[in-house]
Amino acid sequence: MPSGSEILRNKIKEKSILKIGGAFDGMSAKLVEITEFDAVWAGSFAISATHAVPDASIMTMTEFLQVAKNMVDSCDIPIIADCDTGFGGPSNVSYLVKQYEKVGVAGISIEDKIFPKQNSLLENGKQELLSEKDFVAKIIAANEAKIEPDFMIIARTEALIAGMGVDEAIKRATAYENAGADAILIHSKNKSPQEIFEFCDTWKGKVPLIVVPTSYGSVTIDELINHNIKMVIYANQTLRIAHKSMLMILNKLKKANSLDEVNGEISSMEEIFELQKMFDIKSQEKDIEKKLKNMGYIT
Repeated sequence: MPSGSEILRNKIKEKSILKIGGAFDGMSAKLVEITEFDAVWAGSFAISATHAVPDASIMTMTEFLQVAKNMVDSCDIPIIADCDTGFGGPSNVSYLVKQYEKVGVAGISIEDKIFPKQNSLLENGKQELLSEKDFVAKIIAANEAKIEPDFMIIARTEALIAGMGVDEAIKRATAYENAGADAILIHSKNKSPQEIFEFCDTWKGKVPLIVVPTSYGSVTIDELINHNIKMVIYANQTLRIAHKSMLMILNKLKKANSLDEVNGEISSMEEIFELQKMFDIKSQEKDIEKKLKNMGYIT
């Protein structure tokens, strides 16, 4: 059976664009798979939120790694892990690559901000970047640490987020590709995709380009394809769906006189059993019982 990283590489070759669904635990990752996305984004913002802590390098690599492993165990499509700034210097990046590869993650993304970082979309957030040289050192370390050739090292430049302009973003992305990055994630907080399009149209590199259009939600898939973008990540929509839905139903439930007032708006127990593969257990029990009868243990 091909590895997650091999599947991801093949999809990049075969499809005009990949749609990557954000997740924050095993269940949300499974739902991303059920709805036929190409891969799962294990986003640090969403995972931090489910622990009710800021997306500001509060959680440890080990905590994020465990969530990514749960996702790998819960579904069969590739998992791409958002590893923020790499949790330290080149030696930390080497260690995280080995650990994430070991649990079956298909690839990791690291960004060129300083540690500790703040979420890119936080208004008036602190958005300081490492020097190009220091981040290139992290990419070299990541590339040298991986064992499987198909394991993807995604270099995310925050030059546009930091207000440094398209030229600086191109310069950094080119350096990261030369250092061994397998893809470039170009990020923007503008409500228009124009600076993303300018970057993509200027880009002369050979590795795939990835975007996260949270801020410029009106952009279309056709537009992304026309600008040679190979992956689009819907990074936090599952979290925000879950947050709004739970608040809405909990508020109704608090005021309700009976559960029937909300039962029509929530998943059935059978749907959750299906997600958990509870029915597989019942099938296994019947199969074992049949074999025990054949062996004479049950009359």
